[in-house]
Amino acid sequence: MRIVDFHTHLFSRPYFDALAALSPLPGGPAVLLEDLSRRTGIEIPAGEIAPHVARWLADLSQHGIERAASFASLPGEVEAVAEAARISNGKLVPMALVDPRANGAAERARWLLSERGYKGLLVFPAMHHFRIGGSELHAVLEVLAERRAVLYVHCGLLVVKLRELLGLPRAIDLSYANPLDIVPAAQAHPGVTFVIPHFGAGFFRETLLAGAQCDNVHVDTSSSHSWMRTQTTRLDLREVFARALDVFSPRRILFGTDSGTFPAGFRAERLAEQRAVLEHLGLSDADRAAILGENALRLLEPT
Repeated sequence: MRIVDFHTHLFSRPYFDALAALSPLPGGPAVLLEDLSRRTGIEIPAGEIAPHVARWLADLSQHGIERAASFASLPGEVEAVAEAARISNGKLVPMALVDPRANGAAERARWLLSERGYKGLLVFPAMHHFRIGGSELHAVLEVLAERRAVLYVHCGLLVVKLRELLGLPRAIDLSYANPLDIVPAAQAHPGVTFVIPHFGAGFFRETLLAGAQCDNVHVDTSSSHSWMRTQTTRLDLREVFARALDVFSPRRILFGTDSGTFPAGFRAERLAEQRAVLEHLGLSDADRAAILGENALRLLEPT
């Protein structure tokens, strides 16, 4: 069975350097990163990208992962992720975070998708304080439609632990994080595939409603699913998958882990947990194959 992880973060050295440079804590970037590694056990990659990519490829191969969508999680990481994708011969598929409010956002999106090999974009409405259905994103959506690219829309809870460990403020406004905001944009741009990560990260009912309303809205299964603690009705992962299958069908659910830093690397336990859930629910081999890889491959290689 072909397995594609549709949600990972490369977290190369430029990512850590950019975060440390923004930190208000004393000591300077090098000292802050050394302290971060000491406190958390996270291994900070060296500046050269090739060894970091080789480590990722070895880890993915060890666990039978054919390809992985990998985010440039800050603008300063774009070149590193593009180079990682090139070195990997397509095993790492680059996706880029963009802020649609920034000057020239649409032109940058076109450059990323047409010149740098990126296959999709990621937006954080709650972090950048904009509405998916508002005017800020319209020009970027037009570019995505032209390129038949994917748009991840992070909805729901958003806690970036690395930012907090480096003393960066949590400037998150959850009033911008409702998956229902996707509906007008998805209806206006039927050629764009919208992906809601983490089953909506706490906005589960709203994610289901968005998926029921729009056939071009997908959901990914990534993360530890700690968001389930926030639900008024107790859920487990089997119930989450069962409800998502009722709405999205096996054709619009995308396997992901949210793997990022080493030494954890690829989160094999999340793959094992999700495979066990799919088997418990009695899905056919074809439906399990769709969720674990075939859906992602269809989006990454449109005909």
